[in-house]
Amino acid sequence: MKRIVLSLCVIVLALPMAAATWKDVAVLDANCAAKEKVMAHPENHTKACAMQCAKAGYGAVVDGKFVKFDKKGNELAAAALKKSDKKDHFTANITGEMKDGKIAVSSLTLK
Repeated sequence: MKRIVLSLCVIVLALPMAAATWKDVAVLDANCAAKEKVMAHPENHTKACAMQCAKAGYGAVVDGKFVKFDKKGNELAAAALKKSDKKDHFTANITGEMKDGKIAVSSLTLK
């Protein structure tokens, strides 16, 4: 009985630490995310601009708000954008954890 209770406690405590998944979220750079015009239609943000503003870092529009990525997320986003043949309309499926107002990205797949 003690083992069952202990196992349940471990599971319950681990749930908040589980990775979250955000599907079909717009990906853009932090510089342009500060612009109201871009945030109104983030899907129209271009690859050329995103690559030019890479030093500002990347993030995703989650529930209408821009959330920056951690270092790994920035690296994954930059690599995915560089590989992509698309010129705009960058959406992604992202897995990670929300930590201190940023997404600690474990995986990012552009659509």
